[in-house]
Amino acid sequence: MMSSFRFSNILSLRLHSLPTTLLTIVMLLSLSSCATFQSWWGNNEDNPEDNRLSAKTLAGKGIDEFSLGNYYKARKHFDEVLDYYPFSPEATLAQLKSADSNYYMEYYEEALMLYHEFEERHPTNEAIPYVMYHIAMCYYQQIDRIDRDTNGADNAIKEFSKLLRAFPDSPYTKEAQGRIRAANEFLVNHEYFVVEFYLRTDKYEEAQTRLNYLISTYPDATITPKAKKLLKRLEAGDPPGFNLSSWFKDTLLPDWQIF
Repeated sequence: MMSSFRFSNILSLRLHSLPTTLLTIVMLLSLSSCATFQSWWGNNEDNPEDNRLSAKTLAGKGIDEFSLGNYYKARKHFDEVLDYYPFSPEATLAQLKSADSNYYMEYYEEALMLYHEFEERHPTNEAIPYVMYHIAMCYYQQIDRIDRDTNGADNAIKEFSKLLRAFPDSPYTKEAQGRIRAANEFLVNHEYFVVEFYLRTDKYEEAQTRLNYLISTYPDATITPKAKKLLKRLEAGDPPGFNLSSWFKDTLLPDWQIF
């Protein structure tokens, strides 16, 4: 009787302890690494995350490629830092050099986006003058022929002027001043090109209106003295005829270094 009672109690205790045992096993399994699970199930493939290079290594590889002019490869390394290590110390450098890589590949819209993001996130960073300079250069590099859109010149002047106001003694001051002058000359040349169009289509009143605007808006421009002479001839009723082309030469974006 006693032995029967003991057996039933022992059996009952074992049955009641079974869920606890299973729970313990599950907990132990959950603490095991993914690699252990994979070896148990015969899947021993490498985990890409386990083999990913560190942010420092990726940034170093990016700098190496950048210094060799391999901007596409450099950007890939910098973008990996931004994708996988956005809060690492290397992320700030990666964002700046990714923007530079896009700039040198002439992907100006992508570069502008990254430069602006850098400026917003790191307003006190020592590289801000450099960033502002390259924002202006993204627009400057997009200055096209005088018979096309002038937004590139307008925006370049705006951004270079902003740089000069914020950092008047930066290493980019003289260049910014020269490029502003060159971009202004481009805008003057654009106006002068419009004058030529009016003259070729015998719209002399419109040509005079445009010349008056040019002279008043850009009094110190290189082409202004010539524009004044042309205006006097038009006002005297003596528009240039067969020698019209002699009045309109070298009206492209000038070299900023001459300023």
